[in-house]
Amino acid sequence: MKITAAITGIGSYVPDYVLTNLELEKMVDTTDEWITSRTGIKERRILKGEDQGTSVMGIKAVQQLLEKTGTRPEEVDLLICATVTPDMLFPATANIIANGVGIARAFSYDMNAACSGFLFALATGAQFVQSGTYKKVVIVGADKMSAIVDYTDRANCIIFGDGAGAVLLEPNTEGYGLLDQVLRTDGSGEAYLYQKAGGSRRPPTHETVDRREHFIYQEGATVFKFAVKSMADVAAQVMERNHLGNDDVAWLVPHQANKRIIDATAHRMGVGPEKVMLNIQRYGNTTNGTIPLCLSDYESQLRRGDNLVLAAFGGGFTWGSVYLKWAYDYQAVS
Repeated sequence: MKITAAITGIGSYVPDYVLTNLELEKMVDTTDEWITSRTGIKERRILKGEDQGTSVMGIKAVQQLLEKTGTRPEEVDLLICATVTPDMLFPATANIIANGVGIARAFSYDMNAACSGFLFALATGAQFVQSGTYKKVVIVGADKMSAIVDYTDRANCIIFGDGAGAVLLEPNTEGYGLLDQVLRTDGSGEAYLYQKAGGSRRPPTHETVDRREHFIYQEGATVFKFAVKSMADVAAQVMERNHLGNDDVAWLVPHQANKRIIDATAHRMGVGPEKVMLNIQRYGNTTNGTIPLCLSDYESQLRRGDNLVLAAFGGGFTWGSVYLKWAYDYQAVS
């Protein structure tokens, strides 16, 4: 009997503070119309306060997940946190989250694959379930992007926000869950989207701080072009490999980087806008938080047996697509 890893619940969290386009107009030379027409973003959430790291949001998302699914912390076997904004270099943010929610009998670790990290972590966690090694695996996607955004850089500060989501993976023998994935990386993309300083190659100094090298840097046009092609390619490949026509796909769940990238991916797949999960207008690009936040926002519309195609693209470059068959009706766990 084949075991698959099915998502059996979702939790999410976004901070209370809303940073609107109108507020950004007062900070940098931009306009609401310019931001909306190019990105689709109207507002984003920002985590405020002293000593408030990514783990704060991850803890809240996992707490909600455990409560909604009736899962006790001691039942969890593994927790993986996908993030590019860890609380600190070590210990892992996953360790901090696990401790914060009382998960004491599991192991946990972080995964960094830029904006594709949640998909990479989801596929990795699924292997532990499919192999029969573990019964309950929590995958967290969380980022405090405001910590590495330069709010004098009008090209980047309009894009990113803070948020977290978490899913529970459990064994399934009825054909639901993760059924296929295509995951890719191309390290030659390093120069086009990265954080210049703060790692071992260029540790923090007065000079790196003065040169504002601890913020996100990207060449927007190059990233946009590569993202459109890459996300569309792998999403189409997953559909072809699994003999899925556009009528077979209930939902496209795309990384919320830019509405134009999302639209291009959907067009390539032949999926109409009514089948595309979209919340970029509310949260912006929360990096590893985007896909689980979409699943959370649309959870009430998902039905058991729905075919979902997840797709993401991130710096480095990283990209991928996952095909999964949804395992439950919302009413069953609400």
